[in-house]
Amino acid sequence: MTQPPSASADGVWRHLRLAPGLAQPTQPVADGAPAAMVVQQGVLRWLGPQQALPAAFAALPQHDACGAWATPGLIDCHTHLVYGGQRAHEFALRLAGASYEEVARAGGGIVSSVRATRAASEDALYASALPRLQALMAEGVCAIEIKSGYGLALEHERKQLRVARRLGREQGITVRTTFLGAHALPPEYTGRSQDYIDHLCQQMLPALHDEGLVDAVDVFCERIAFSLAETEQVFATAQRLGLPVKLHAGQLSDMGGAQLAARYQALSCDHIEHLSPAGIAAMQAAGTVAVLLPGAYYTLRDTHLPPIEQLRAAGVPMAVSTDHNPGTSPALSLLLMANMACTLFRLTVPEALAGITQHAARALGLQDTHGLLAAGRSADFVLWPVEELAELSYWLGQRPACTVVRQGRWV
Repeated sequence: MTQPPSASADGVWRHLRLAPGLAQPTQPVADGAPAAMVVQQGVLRWLGPQQALPAAFAALPQHDACGAWATPGLIDCHTHLVYGGQRAHEFALRLAGASYEEVARAGGGIVSSVRATRAASEDALYASALPRLQALMAEGVCAIEIKSGYGLALEHERKQLRVARRLGREQGITVRTTFLGAHALPPEYTGRSQDYIDHLCQQMLPALHDEGLVDAVDVFCERIAFSLAETEQVFATAQRLGLPVKLHAGQLSDMGGAQLAARYQALSCDHIEHLSPAGIAAMQAAGTVAVLLPGAYYTLRDTHLPPIEQLRAAGVPMAVSTDHNPGTSPALSLLLMANMACTLFRLTVPEALAGITQHAARALGLQDTHGLLAAGRSADFVLWPVEELAELSYWLGQRPACTVVRQGRWV
């Protein structure tokens, strides 16, 4: 398939195969039968058996998918994509025996990225984030979450969120912004954690919300970050502003964060290696998504697995994401994360594919518009010229030559 750059994808897409469980055909498609999709004005209008294609669409442009598998556009639902600098030296320190907490307490970790981010201009942050975003987009990512949290002051959090908005606008990708001002304690507030949380709740978050820069609110609830009480203060502020919440929960210890997040109907709890049975039950009752981040698990050489079997038994939806960040998951391949979720966490291939599409959409509150192929939704889909869908989580380092349609544009 060849096409001009960023051309309209309108027309009839023939000779494709719909990914099971990730499509809602207008009419059922028999196993092995070729399917077709119709795109008009950037919207999926019809999908089903090719032989049942309504005559009303016959005059539209015709596109041959050549037997490719069609999936929804991929969704990276947890990233810290906008930041200054990099932290390769910390990777070397951990290899030499330092723990994540030891690096953080010595002035490295998140605070190191804060220094670099504060020193960078908005344009510089955009220029450094752009190739990272393009790498993800090249393998089929059509929607992405971008968190703040490396500014930790109003002007610098604003800078990160403005860059995230600009990336979405200029690159033609759906970007959901998450305010993560409660990521770490900024150096100027050392020993004054409560003062910082008060400032965040009374000044930072309301101002950024008023500027239209925030889609959701996140907190790093952990012994090296913020307490349960401080987390709830941020959540209560978000609730008053009408913003949904998410939580970095249970990465290093179980502080009961998942139960708290569930009380606030959180979109997701992320990391959750130390998630308790009570946390699982609370998430199940609230409809909160468990976001698995195998890149961080791998990079930190963690050995405490998330409770996958218990989440599966409880019916808690599991999303998979890169957690792209400069310190603990410098990952720029969502397909590699799908492989890691299978090999390290024992997800099945269908679970992994749902984790980077359908469940990832739900983790961002996009379940009505993204993550599923269905009539009436925006044309965000990927055509994969592979024999089996399992290849999407099988190959290591090989990116299939996929065809990406993003926001109705063939790119």
